[in-house]
This record gives sequence, structure tokens and C-alpha cells, in this order.
Amino acid sequence: MRNFKNILVTGGAGFIGSNFIHYLFEKTSFKGNIINVDKLTYAGNLNNLKNIEDKLGNRYFFEHIDICDKEGIDKIFQDHSIDCVVHFAAESHVDRSILGPKEFIDTNILGTFNLLEVARKYWLNDNKSGKDFLFHHISTDEVFGSLGETGYFYEDTAYDPRSPYSASKASSDHLVKAYYHTYGLPITISNSTNNYGAYQFPEKLLPVMIGNIVNEKKLPVYGDGKNIRDWLFVEDHCSAILKIIQKGTIGETYNVGGENEWTNIDLINVLCEKIAKIKNKNAEHYKELITFVKDRSGHDRRYAINCDKLKNELGWKQSVNFSEGLDLTIDWYLNNQKWIDDIKNESYRDWIKANYENR
Repeated sequence: MRNFKNILVTGGAGFIGSNFIHYLFEKTSFKGNIINVDKLTYAGNLNNLKNIEDKLGNRYFFEHIDICDKEGIDKIFQDHSIDCVVHFAAESHVDRSILGPKEFIDTNILGTFNLLEVARKYWLNDNKSGKDFLFHHISTDEVFGSLGETGYFYEDTAYDPRSPYSASKASSDHLVKAYYHTYGLPITISNSTNNYGAYQFPEKLLPVMIGNIVNEKKLPVYGDGKNIRDWLFVEDHCSAILKIIQKGTIGETYNVGGENEWTNIDLINVLCEKIAKIKNKNAEHYKELITFVKDRSGHDRRYAINCDKLKNELGWKQSVNFSEGLDLTIDWYLNNQKWIDDIKNESYRDWIKANYENR
């Protein structure tokens, strides 16, 4: 089993990245250091990790930097003796990629290339030591395109991205694989389904719908609402990543899924029912807020992942069922209104950036 002392987490102030940092420090026996690199774009929020910084300031380090800054990333590798990269940093919202694809190309492709180049140089200079080194790349099931009513995505499914977002992630996947095959850089890749849980930026389906239900605003649903997604609790995703970086076969890809398919409309109905029970209201009152809107361009019909490889080779399994995970997620958003308000407060976000600019 590989053991790492200094893990570089890119995009660690974002949704899955911050959950991964919490998971390593709070739910595992990890004894090393974490260096969190984040550009602090709109989806990065240092409030996600304030308690970690307060309690573990001698083992947790934040660096406000763009992954496209090669000199800055190189300095971080040297200063912190990085032996593992867990690369979350990415522009990730499909709608935003349709409106403005350039940022997705810059961060997801060029940023990944930059990280790979720095990691390769560092690894080549240090690999005679015999120490463990790994570049783990976090990707998405969206690179595989769209499924029909049956079937699943496997690790060897042909790529067929349909949006600028998924195309940029597919490109970054191919780059990571190329650095393994061409240069021998030790890499692993994981492709996951839709994550849900705490700290998710309120532009994604679940936090949007939870907020709108509570505030009795319209619940916009694309098309006929029958698009299907496989939902994975974010902590289960984090446990899968840890399994992969510790025991995954170098050069291999692992699918991570919830094995938990829902149509968008059915999921929203369940949210209405759960929140109605909490608020002691009639669920039909909330369901009347559902409003069907024009479908988005290139909207994939169905995603579903087969994750047998991860289960059979590494012994991973999901630990949170969907009803329990939804309850935990709803409870978190209902009890963290200040976190939501701060995200929406532009002056607060500017203050965060200013205070971390020179760190």
C-alpha cells in the first residue's frame, strides 16, 4: 500500500476537494500534510475548510494560486516535497461551458498539462529515491457521452463528450494517460457520477432545488425531466479516491458510481416530500412550483456507471444509501444559511481573495 506524506490537492476549496480534505483528516488515519492549491474562482470557498485550518494549521497549508502558473506550482512542489497530487481543480458546470467555453479549455486542459509537466520534472529528479509518487486525476462520467435506456459506462467505454465541459475533461484524461504511456509518470484516474452532499456550490441541481423549495421559488426542470443521473454521496467518492491512491494499479482508470439512478423529476419530487415533512407542509404545495423549461443544448439523456472494477480489485463499496444521503444533504443546507449567504455576497468573496492573495 502506498503511503504519502505531502499530498497536493488542487481545487481543494471546492465542493469535492474540500470534502476530500475533511475526509482525510477527520475519517482516516492519515498522518501526513495536505497542501491545498486553489485559484478561488466563484466556486472556491475557504469557509469550507476554516475548522481544518484552525485545528490543523501545522499539517494543512493553503496556497492561493492558479494551476496554470507553472513557476508557482513548481515552487510548491519544491517547498512542500510533494509525493502525491490529487487533481480536482476544474471548471465543472455544463451550462457555464456552453455560455463561455474558454475558461474550461484554459483550466481543464492547459492547467492539467501544466501540472503534469511540473509533476513529471519533479518525479524524474526524485524517482531514484524509491519513494512513492502518484498523480491522481479526478474526472467525470460525462466524458463517455450519453446512454440509452439500458447499459452502463465501463472503464474501456469509448469517449464521446457532448459539451465543452465534457470535451475539456476528456482532453485532460487523455493527457494524463499519455504522460503515463510516454514518460512513465505514475498516474491513476477516476471517473465518477454526479456527487451530492455538503459544500456544493448552489448552482447545481440539489442545492438549487433545496434552496428554491425552502424559499418557495420556481423549480426549473429541463425538458421533460426524464434525464437520468446516477447519484453518489460525496463522502463515498472520497473513500474511493483514497482506495485508489493507496492501492490502485498504476496507469489504470477506475469508475466510481452510486449505482443509484434517478430521473430529475422523480428526484425533485422526493426533495419536495422530504422538505415538506421537515417544514410540516403539504408536499403538493411545493410540487406545484415545478416549472418545465427549454432543454439545454447537448443535454445527455442518461448516465450510469459500472464500478465493479473498483469493488473487486480494491474492496470499495458505497456506505450511504440515497435516502440517508439526501436527509444529510438537506439538513446541511437548511442549517448552513450563513455559508450560502456568504457565497452570494460578492464583497465577502472579494475580501477572501484579498486576504489570501499573498499567502
